[in-house]
Parts: sequence; structure tokens; C-alpha cells
Amino acid sequence: MIEKVVIANRGEIALRILRACKEMGIKTVAVHSTADRELKHVLLADETVCIGPAPSTKSYLNVPAIIAAAEVTGADAIHPGYGFLSENADFAEQVERSGFIFIGPSPEVIRLMGDKVSAINAMKKAGVPCVPGSDGPLGTDMVKNKAIAARIGYPVIIKASGGGGGRGMRVVRSDDNLEEAIALTKAEAKAAFNNDMVYMEKYLENPRHIEIQVLADKCGHAVYLAERDCSMQRRHQKVLEEAPAPGIDEETRRNIGSRCANACLEIGYSGAGTFEFLYENGEFYFIEMNTRIQVEHPVTEMITGVDLVKEQLRIASGLPLSITQNDIKVRGHAIECRINAEDPNTFLPSPGKIAHLHSPGGIGVRWDSHLYGGYSVPPHYDSMVGKLITHGETRDVAIARMKNALAETIISGIKTNIPLQEEILSDENFQKGGTNIHYLEKKLGLN
Repeated sequence: MIEKVVIANRGEIALRILRACKEMGIKTVAVHSTADRELKHVLLADETVCIGPAPSTKSYLNVPAIIAAAEVTGADAIHPGYGFLSENADFAEQVERSGFIFIGPSPEVIRLMGDKVSAINAMKKAGVPCVPGSDGPLGTDMVKNKAIAARIGYPVIIKASGGGGGRGMRVVRSDDNLEEAIALTKAEAKAAFNNDMVYMEKYLENPRHIEIQVLADKCGHAVYLAERDCSMQRRHQKVLEEAPAPGIDEETRRNIGSRCANACLEIGYSGAGTFEFLYENGEFYFIEMNTRIQVEHPVTEMITGVDLVKEQLRIASGLPLSITQNDIKVRGHAIECRINAEDPNTFLPSPGKIAHLHSPGGIGVRWDSHLYGGYSVPPHYDSMVGKLITHGETRDVAIARMKNALAETIISGIKTNIPLQEEILSDENFQKGGTNIHYLEKKLGLN
């Protein structure tokens, strides 16, 4: 079993990893920037190492400093959390070459699934349904590109192969705009990702965003843990997630879930991962795989009772999964609201000192956050400061508990998006379930 882990991240996910390690008797090393000396997990870790100044490029993305921290503390493994270096194949490779365990899939698999063209091809071979598309990168022959668009059928979307976070995408509705859209997307992709490869897919007008959580060990076992609905988004960023997805029956879940688990075996995947799909008119269309733990993993934990981070640690230690597919049962419903330090109207970040904090409680309420009274939220990083999760025997109960929990939450000294979350929870269409990925932006007048 792994004995000591470097937690190469910050905020609530770093605290989440630390808690799992402590429960398993694993020692922890918190690496941190100069701006994060007072983070809760830094104060609780067995050892700490400052790896650089506040800018993430000089600290949390500083690969030599992170590996050096593992060396000087005698750690066995490095857990990247999510964001930062979590899906960086070069980092995973350097970790392994330095003699440490990377808590995640192999560098080769990260590369395979990190490039959207190769990921789609791999999923097609594994029998996972994909969005109709160009089946590879687009060339410079516009006659051929227009023929591809005609075969797919307008509207189409041009995507950067190495893209993410909503960047490197353009919707095209006719031949007239195709050439310009391809050129602009290639230029944007080159600037943002140093990779100008682009491809084409059918643009789905009103899809939902549904994803399948998987776990796979190094002993030939893979399982799926139901699905999450992450359709409540703003600027391609998730705001609220829930599990299971409204309207997905057990047969449908088993069909798509088993394909995802089988795909893990086909590509040699190990660790926790998520298959992301667009879902429209009863059909699933694969868009990408996240080769890491996700922000929204708690809703899956709440409905299955499986600790995903502990399973990551077991898998990285070479142990088999502690559960089989038959052990996984969906129990009730869970909702997660991301709590961000931002103005709920303008969405501008709101860093500052926490004057007073009162976290919610009660049956079926979970608060994952690194905040405490007197802590100062720095301006250098992502604005998410916590995740509020509720669970109930039905979706209605989970919603009611979330409303209560949001009303109980007091975070003074900074602005948060709690008013926006309360507005979403009271929305008639959200309460019915099944809203599409464009719904929130239209509601907010952003679309």
C-alpha cells in the first residue's frame, strides 16, 4: 500500500484527498504556493513544502518543484487532484520516471484520451457511441471539408483537437462560413494549445450533458457508477450537477455504462475517470473523457456509497477494486451546487477575507470546502471555494434539502453565487428535470 502521498493541488480537492489518506493511514505532504500557507489542508498535513510564488505557473504547474518535494519528503506517490497537472501526460511521465507513483492512468492513456480526435477513434473501436463527425482532423482542401459538412448535415461545430474549457469551438450553419470558421479555430487552437489540429462534428442544438463515472484497476476489472447530469452550465462551466440524471432508466444506464466500463479495458485505463456525453432525443454521443477525479464526484459517492478517492489510492497501490458491478446500487438522488467567490450578477471574482462562516448541516447534507473564519481567499486561482451537496430518497427531497442548506450557509466578507444557486433551485423547469446545456445562459440573458 502507498505510504506517503504528495497532494499536488490546493483548495477543497486537496482537503478531500487529505481526508481520504488519513482514513487509510497514509501520510500526506501538502505542497503550496506562498499565497496558500494558510490553506486548511496545509495546516493539517503531516508535512508541507512551499513550491513557489503565488502564480500557478511558478508553483502548482512547476513540475520540477513538485517532484523535488516528493524526493525530499520520501513520498511514494503524487495525487494531482483535478485541474492544474491532472491531465498532463508529460507530468505523469516525469513522475513515473522519477520513481514515484502517479495516482491516475498511464501517460500513454492520458495522451490517447487528451487528444479529442484519437479519443473519438478509440471510443468508436470500443463501441461507445460518438457524435457524427469528420473521423479525423480537417485538412486544407475546402472541397473535401464542405463534402464532410454535407455528409454530417448543418449545423456543424469546428473543434480544436487539444481544446477544453469551452475554447477552440465554432458553430457553422452553412458553407458560406465554413472556411473562415476553420481558419479562425485553427489560429485560436495554435495560440491556446500549441496544436492547430481541428475536426468537425454535428452540432446538437439542445442536448443535455450527461457523464458516466468509471473506476478501473490494474487487475482487469472495470465498473461504472451510474451517471450525472451536468447540463446547468454557464460559458461551458458547470454550475450545478446531480445524480442520477432525470429520465435515465436502469436499462439505458446499464447499456451505456457497460460500454464505458468495457472501453476502459480496451484502452488499458486504470483509476477514476469520466466519460462525457451529449444526450439528445434518447441518444448518447461521446465528446471526451476526463482522465482524473471530477469536481462533481461527490454526487456519485452520495448515491452509491463508494469513496472514489479511496478507490484511486487502492488502484494506484496495485490493489483490485473493493467493489464489483453487482455491488453498485443507485440509492436516492444527490445534487451539488458549486459555491464560487464571485458576484452573483456580474460573475466577477470576489477574493477577500472570510469575516464569518456558518456551514449548513442536517440529514443528507455535505459541505466540501477549505474555508474557515479568518481565511483570505486569494485572487490568483479559480473562484470555487466550496461544494454543497445534498442527498435524499427522491429528487424532490434532495432539492428541498439543498434549498434549506443554501439558506443556512453564511459566508460574509466576500460575495458568492449562492443567490444564483437559490434561483436555479426555485426554477420551474429545473424542478421538472431535464433542462439542456443552453438553459441557464438563456435564463440569465447570456445567450
